[in-house]
Order: sequence, then structure tokens, then C-alpha cells
Amino acid sequence: MPEFDDDRLERTVEITARAVRLEGTLGVPATARGVVLFAHGSGSSRFSPRNRYVARVLRDAGLGTLLLDLLSPGEEEVDEVTREHRFDIAMLADRLVAAVDWLATEPEASRLGIGLFGASTGGGAALVAASERPSRVRAVVSRGGRPDLAGDALATVRCPTLLVVGGEDDVVLELNEAARARMRATVRLVTVPGATHLFEEPGALEAVAALARDWFLEHLGSASGRVAGA
Repeated sequence: MPEFDDDRLERTVEITARAVRLEGTLGVPATARGVVLFAHGSGSSRFSPRNRYVARVLRDAGLGTLLLDLLSPGEEEVDEVTREHRFDIAMLADRLVAAVDWLATEPEASRLGIGLFGASTGGGAALVAASERPSRVRAVVSRGGRPDLAGDALATVRCPTLLVVGGEDDVVLELNEAARARMRATVRLVTVPGATHLFEEPGALEAVAALARDWFLEHLGSASGRVAGA
């Protein structure tokens, strides 16, 4: 995985969701063509090297990024033992919606269309959030995600959705195929040959980042990437 050392665009932010304070890292280029909110997966955080690599690729392409910890430190400690919070899709989606609404109040991002990048269980939460904020969320990318966990919200998602799954991740691939069949929006399912669930194989994460970059640029990178009347 390539290394980057320029974090000058980034700053730490705090977002309140139902009295819970969540920390995030926001980076918005001066001429951003959209902003992508990351929904981290099971046991992950905004400091995950995989998430940060994808975020840097997106920023290099002229997209803003918000990497957000969806659990508080106390909740993280509990989840490490019980794993209960990472599968609470309703709670995670609610916090993503709070972050989407928060971005609408930030001068540097308020006029930008939003994309959601979900990984693992974050993929399901991202789709629920997209269904609840159809006028703000313009595109979703799921990396090795669990879109099936979005349940009935799948049928109400309106934005173009890209599902990326490792070619060797058989169970998750089946779940993604089933979820795609329930969706009415434009959906594309792409497998990365030879990749397993975490895309740790050489070149696998780079392929994911390139697919996500191109998808978000297509759907956020034009005039449609800005919110009318915002």
C-alpha cells in the first residue's frame, strides 16, 4: 500500500449524535467536487490504514473526506468484548445521518453533494443513511460490505451504488448479490479477483480505491455534485 505524508488538509472535528460525541477527521480541498463520509466496519476506526489510504486517493482526485468514528471510546471498549454495537445498524445509520446533517452546516462542505463509503457492517449502515437523506447523499460505495443488513431500506435507496467484493470472499459475495436484487437504484457489483475480505492482497486495496474514486467522481464530480439551493 503506498504511503502518504501530507496531512495538511485534515483537521479533527467533533459531531454530536443524540448526546454522544463522535470524533472525526475532515479534509476538504479548496476546489472539492464533493465530500465522502466513511462508515467504518467492524472493529475499525478513522485511523485504519486501509481507510486512510482510500481517503487520500479520493482527496488527491479533488474530493473531500470525513473519516468518522461511529462509536465513542466507551462503546468501542464494550464492542471489543461483545461485538454488539458493530451490528447495531440502526444506531450506526442514525449517527451517519447526524454527520450528513453536520456537513450541511460546515461552510467548506455545505454546498457539496455527499458520498458514503461503507466497509463491512458500515456498508449496511451507509445504505440506510442514504435512504434517509436522499437529497444529500448522491452516491454510495460499499467495500466488502454487508448491504443485506440494510434490510427494507434497500428498496428505498435512490442514489447510484457500487458494491465491491473480494473475488475470494464467497459468503459476502452471495450476500451482496442478494442485496443487489432487492435494490431499485442503479447498482453495480464488482469483484476484485483474488482478493479476500480485507483486500490485503497486493494491488487489491489499490483496485478498490480506484473504483471508489471513479464512482464518486462520476456522481459527485460535476455540477450535480453541488446541492441546489444550499
